[in-house]
Amino acid sequence: MNQIHLGINLEFVRHDDKPFEWAVTKAAELGYTHIEPMVHLGRELLSEAGYSHSVSMLDDPLRIQRACQANGVKLSGLSAHTPLCRPEVGVEYLKQAIRFAAECGAPVVNTDEGAKQPWTTEAEDFTLMRYTIQEAVKVAEPRGIRIGLEPHQQYSKHPRGLDRIYRLVKSPVVGINFDTGNAYLCGHDSLAWLERVIDRVVHIHAKDISMQQSTARGKVTGTPVGCACGDGVIDWRRVIAICRRSRRDLVLSVECGTIEQAERSLEHLRGWLRK
Repeated sequence: MNQIHLGINLEFVRHDDKPFEWAVTKAAELGYTHIEPMVHLGRELLSEAGYSHSVSMLDDPLRIQRACQANGVKLSGLSAHTPLCRPEVGVEYLKQAIRFAAECGAPVVNTDEGAKQPWTTEAEDFTLMRYTIQEAVKVAEPRGIRIGLEPHQQYSKHPRGLDRIYRLVKSPVVGINFDTGNAYLCGHDSLAWLERVIDRVVHIHAKDISMQQSTARGKVTGTPVGCACGDGVIDWRRVIAICRRSRRDLVLSVECGTIEQAERSLEHLRGWLRK
């Protein structure tokens, strides 16, 4: 049977105005075994001043590795979302994220098609996405880094669209980063969708959606973070049961907005894993 681990996307501390290393320590203190950092190109004020958890890919990748080793946690992947529909942005961003992941020890780089240009057609967008993914695959394959395509934007907001993006480039490193909350908000049965793709899933965003936020269902394609796992509409018992059918180890990377939500999410998911 495969192993299911509990991790957390470091966005859970984004309102605490703390640096990356502080976020890793906090995740470890809560009891998470895996973390999913966010990376960016270039330099920006907040992370340089220590007010943001995001890590510049101009930094030494071993910075991430050292923080994980110091706190006894592992990497589930890197959050490297970039617009696949815009190769002038996505190609170099993804290639650098993959090289960065290989050096710091992250097995997966997660992304989605991103917001499209208003003047491109659907056919053009899929050609542009194929170009971006193919360029990323050329860097990912020799390094053994998987690319997790997430349901989040205009084309991946339904199962057929995500399948179409997944099939643009045939490669063993292309997989799916399934986001339970985004799939639900898009207006679909997120559990049926997860069952459909579980053999291709390489990473899970464990995102719950509150009843209040559920009023946006069918009107949006996703959300940055959800509520605490167990406080919303997602059936985590069934999510875990489906994940156990996978042939690979999986990390449920919690996406929530506060430390308190992260703590309660861990407690809730641990309870179902024990059962």
